[in-house]
Amino acid sequence: MSLTGLAEGNLGDLLRLDGRVAIVTGAGRRIGREIARVLASQGARVAIGEIDAAVGDRAADEIEAEGGIAFAHPTDVGRSEQVASLVDATVARFGRLDILINNAHWEKVGSVVELDEADWDRSFDVLLKALYLGCKYAIPHMEAAGGGAIVNISSVHARHVSDRYVTYQTAKAAVVHFTRQVAWDFGPARIRVNCICPGAIPSAEEHDRTMADEVRRAEATMLKALKRAGHPRDIARAVLYLVSDLSDWVTGQTLTVDGGEFMTFPSTGARRMADYLADHPDRRGSV
Repeated sequence: MSLTGLAEGNLGDLLRLDGRVAIVTGAGRRIGREIARVLASQGARVAIGEIDAAVGDRAADEIEAEGGIAFAHPTDVGRSEQVASLVDATVARFGRLDILINNAHWEKVGSVVELDEADWDRSFDVLLKALYLGCKYAIPHMEAAGGGAIVNISSVHARHVSDRYVTYQTAKAAVVHFTRQVAWDFGPARIRVNCICPGAIPSAEEHDRTMADEVRRAEATMLKALKRAGHPRDIARAVLYLVSDLSDWVTGQTLTVDGGEFMTFPSTGARRMADYLADHPDRRGSV
């Protein structure tokens, strides 16, 4: 008996988002831009929340040129009235709201002694408070639509520390538990809330340059189980799964998308680095 006969139709149809409306914050560049493009390619109508109006308009124009439907709305996600305006404009234009992707980013590097209080506050406004604001204003519209899907973009830094990175790593750790809490509170309303922890994701152009250069490729993939650099589409496709009907029974979860880099012992990475530098002494100080 063919296994094909056991499937409930074409599972690829469950990845379609026809008739749904999505908001993607920070969607003018890099990961956010690719998320918006992928959701639109699957039939969603997309609102781009972007603080840089020109960048947001350019991203929306790209989607429209590719046959999708999108518009950009200038939005500082750390300000309540602007997030509310983004949600209101989206519903006014498209009549509903089904998907929210909290992706916008701003941070200031430094230790707790080095950081100014204003830098701490601004980092947390964008990295954490913005998720609260997005959910606060979006969820009532999702309830009215009979359900929805939210994806919060965290980071592998949620589980690790590095030098002088206190705002980003603290906020990204909080995003993981924020996701669980909102998923629990609004699961009865059929609103699913999940989280993605990306590894290092260069721009699409940086990815292509890295993979075309033997030395840069070796350095970028040294610690990864999958021997290629990350690409914004890797995160966008994971988002698509989490907002689609293919993941209809998945909520409150955190999906790490990092090429398998952060599953090994630190000692293994240190050994690989030492071996690489022994073979490439000219690269000392550059990796």
